[in-house]
Amino acid sequence: QVQLVESGGGLVQAGGSLRLSCAASGSIASVNAMGWYRQAPGNQRVLVALIFNSGGTNYADSVKGRFTISRDNAKNVVNLQMNSLKPEDTAVYYCNAQIRPSFVSRLSDYWGQGTQVTVSA
Repeated sequence: QVQLVESGGGLVQAGGSLRLSCAASGSIASVNAMGWYRQAPGNQRVLVALIFNSGGTNYADSVKGRFTISRDNAKNVVNLQMNSLKPEDTAVYYCNAQIRPSFVSRLSDYWGQGTQVTVSA
């Protein structure tokens, strides 16, 4: 059974930093893209940052220059370093990964349980 487990959310003042981590575990054959999404109350879930197994990245315009996504392919871990946090970054952050489980022929999307990030003014 493949699962994603997140850690690192919390409460921080504006201008502060937080680091989120997400580890994929289970019987995994391969992992393609890994990323972070966020969902604020009353809003849709949106992409924050994405990293491919080649190392290429995509960022939402709102976080460019402040957030950095990274991954450890050997450990199937993706991290999100969030600096210069703003109150509008407050949301539940979800880890996502495209994973091919062992003995399965295709990739599927997997999601973490979500971790709350709250930035106070």
